[in-house]
Amino acid sequence: MVIIGRVSKGSRMDQVYIPKNRSELSIGSLVILKPLEEKKGIVKPYLYNIKVIEPIKLEIIKRIFNIIEDLTDNENIIITGSFLDKGFHFNDIDVVIIIDKKINETYIKKSIENTLQIKIHLITLNNKEFKVGLETEPLYIMMLSRCISKKRFIYKLKNKFYYRRLDLNLLTSNQLTYGFDFLSGNEKYYLIRNMIAILMFIQNKKLTKESVDGEIKKVFNIEIKAIKDNLVEDKKEFLKKCNFIYKKTFNKIMEGVKNSTKQEKTY
Repeated sequence: MVIIGRVSKGSRMDQVYIPKNRSELSIGSLVILKPLEEKKGIVKPYLYNIKVIEPIKLEIIKRIFNIIEDLTDNENIIITGSFLDKGFHFNDIDVVIIIDKKINETYIKKSIENTLQIKIHLITLNNKEFKVGLETEPLYIMMLSRCISKKRFIYKLKNKFYYRRLDLNLLTSNQLTYGFDFLSGNEKYYLIRNMIAILMFIQNKKLTKESVDGEIKKVFNIEIKAIKDNLVEDKKEFLKKCNFIYKKTFNKIMEGVKNSTKQEKTY
């Protein structure tokens, strides 16, 4: 016997109602619930620089992929950010959709959040923007050095230095000097990471979350958790190092601008 029903929302548990007049499936019978129309899911996501991830996180990622697959005709879907760190200390999930068509980002974001009850930070890029980001944006390079994607992506790209754009990005980290006491620990970490990543990018060093965090610990002689928890003990010394790194990075950018043979386009 096959009975077709619809999942209904309950106060404590969702349920499926079936008719009382039936020849089989008596009360207490064991049954299997499965979708009437099975959707083709993402069989095996690709993991980049991730050795271990909790099974529940992998299941959440697969569900995100399936929701986006139903709503868009995309080139790729990428999950990145702190969600991939060990444990469950994250505020949201960073989702990047590679697609050449315009989509309703608000609707997709709400669809995922309403289904999974998890906050989503959604970024959409076309193929050109994605490739340019991997060539020119230090934070993009670092972010995508460790991720999980729907499809395999391989780009053999060389760093391109748009110094005026790097200067604008660096300016964000200037908040460390003028607003240090008003910033949260996570905000301080983000601004320091931005500054260090730009410097390492100009120096042609490998950009990964681990390499950038390692450089932060080396320069500031402090654990990343202490920064995020706002537990900087010697504020004066910490700011002194911030200013030193900022000026060093700024000077290298200005040197690059001066030596540039072509006028860069600013965005």
